[in-house]
Amino acid sequence: MSATHPHHLQLHLPPVRWPAIPRERRPRVSRELLGGLALFSVYLLVDALNGSSRTAAARSHGERVIRLEQWLQLDVEGRLNSWLAGRPGLMTVANYEYATTYIVSAALLLVITYVWTPALYRQARNSFVVLNLLAFACFAFFPLMPPRMMPGYVDTVSSGGTVGSWGSPLVASANQLAAMPSLHMAWALWVSVMLARMSHRRWLQVASAIHVAVTLYVVLATANHFVVDALGAAVVVLAAVAVTEWWQRRHPGTALPTADAFFLDVETPGHAQNVGGLVLMGAPLPSYARVQDTIGAQLDELPHFTEQLAAPGVSRWVPAGPIDWSHHLVEVALPPGSDLADLDVLVGELTAQELPRDRPLWRAWVIRGVGGQAAFCIVMHHCMADGIGAVAKLLNLLEPPYELPIPAREGPSAMRRSAGVIQGLAQLATDGKPATVLPTGGPRRGFATFEVPLETVRDAARAHRMRVTELLLAATGSALAAVDPALAQRCGEQLRVSVPVMLRAPGAGADDGGNLTGAVLLDVPARNASPADLRDEVCRRGGALRTPTRALASRWVMATALRAAPPAGRRWFARTVYGPKYFQAIVSNMPGPDQRFTLAGGAVDRVHPILPPAPGIPLTIGALSWNGMLGITVVTDAGLLDARAYAEALDAHLLASDRRVGTEIPEFPDHPESDRIAR
Repeated sequence: MSATHPHHLQLHLPPVRWPAIPRERRPRVSRELLGGLALFSVYLLVDALNGSSRTAAARSHGERVIRLEQWLQLDVEGRLNSWLAGRPGLMTVANYEYATTYIVSAALLLVITYVWTPALYRQARNSFVVLNLLAFACFAFFPLMPPRMMPGYVDTVSSGGTVGSWGSPLVASANQLAAMPSLHMAWALWVSVMLARMSHRRWLQVASAIHVAVTLYVVLATANHFVVDALGAAVVVLAAVAVTEWWQRRHPGTALPTADAFFLDVETPGHAQNVGGLVLMGAPLPSYARVQDTIGAQLDELPHFTEQLAAPGVSRWVPAGPIDWSHHLVEVALPPGSDLADLDVLVGELTAQELPRDRPLWRAWVIRGVGGQAAFCIVMHHCMADGIGAVAKLLNLLEPPYELPIPAREGPSAMRRSAGVIQGLAQLATDGKPATVLPTGGPRRGFATFEVPLETVRDAARAHRMRVTELLLAATGSALAAVDPALAQRCGEQLRVSVPVMLRAPGAGADDGGNLTGAVLLDVPARNASPADLRDEVCRRGGALRTPTRALASRWVMATALRAAPPAGRRWFARTVYGPKYFQAIVSNMPGPDQRFTLAGGAVDRVHPILPPAPGIPLTIGALSWNGMLGITVVTDAGLLDARAYAEALDAHLLASDRRVGTEIPEFPDHPESDRIAR
């Protein structure tokens, strides 16, 4: 018998190991390009230091290098340069090799690793940045005149009029006192090191060695560098790779964005932050093995399902190794005669369990004995996805393939977005706090589900000249007053509700992972009245949902401002603002697909969202439209509010009919908060 529920059996099948297939996420191209521009701007700053005094210093340094190489018997540049200058055809080839291949090879490596090996791309990019910054520092503090500008050497690049180098007017003003270290050699050596990490194929290593050798010959024979410049390049590359690898050992994996780590900070014992979905399936009922195969086949499409946190208290993703199916997918049997209410009790217990942080942060259950149906429940930590992201991940497991439509609207310009954030911050600062902080009944959760025809809800909303979300908010407060008048009175008959608002950029997929939502706080009347009586008040306050400024501001704080705070400061902030001091309920209305699906061959009959309550919050409501039905989940603090009684009252108040407002009914969108787009 299960220790968590005295009335159901938990069946553990033998563990089956699937290989971990990490789904590595690529950085945004726009950010990488901005980083490249920033790096180039540093080079331009160093280039701007040129003057007569630096030219004299560079000439003096060049003369010293010549004497040093003569003493070490390394002065081969003159002989190589004289030989090449006497062969015009070969000289032209060498000139263009000097002008192009180091750029082409480095760019190709960055593109290839970005597309095929994102993890290696990050190491390559970071080491590339470090080696260039080290080289720029050398250029700034040790200007060195190359051999071609010294007596006795031929400047083959200039005399050949090489396009793409100072031999042409295009780059005639390039910094020519930056010989130490040789960036051509540094980039070639760096490409070779990264290729060795990407592949051990012998032909690739031979080609890489030839590239390095040719580059060394060309930079010396064209009199663009001394031998010691090439040695300096090797030192710079060695230092850059060593620093990068040391940093990666100290900071393994990929850092969680602060908007995702926020929910790790919020979670406290007894207040698991898990999101997901509950699916009821009809015949043919899928087997455990079929469900396992379905999930296993999609692991590479589910961000972070094959990763875990690097260590306790460290918000970084690292590969987790093989999936332990005995933990991540469990089959459970309800006793004979169980109904949907019994299923709700079980699912409430399962989803309230904290996910171990030493393995991937998700779990799933196949539940038998629900009449003639089976149920599938999957949860993941809120740091992996917001509500709509969890729905998108569930859709990855269903057939036929389906992608939640994200409106392809133009987002606001940077200036308008900044103005919106400023306005939203001012609005949030003046919104105030709830009239009272409600008591907590304990960590035990109540969990109840029901569904209503979506068109019936829309008709009720039209009848009251409201949006569906506004109707849901009105029913939330009136149902609370009907079930627990004393609790409604403690709220001052005003329930402060947090409404999540999706803020996905145009072109972003719903399953891109992470938390891409903001929140709008508004007061909902908590009076036992009809929607018609509450309409004006709810619609007036719900106006905040039709302007994105508050949501943009809350998103900016979570995703941007918190980056500047130390971990302890972020944890304090999360636990302060995400709780009863600022709101008393969560209401989320999410769009879903409008067609039928199968899961592992079983027909999907009904779907409900799973949302976690914030610590100390007595009421959380999630609504999800799915194939013509609106599936609603109610999660409560069981010590304060009975979930089943509240769900029945919400059902009744949601569909309360009052046609006194007239018959000319305007059309309203069903999910205004889901249509909000911001870049």
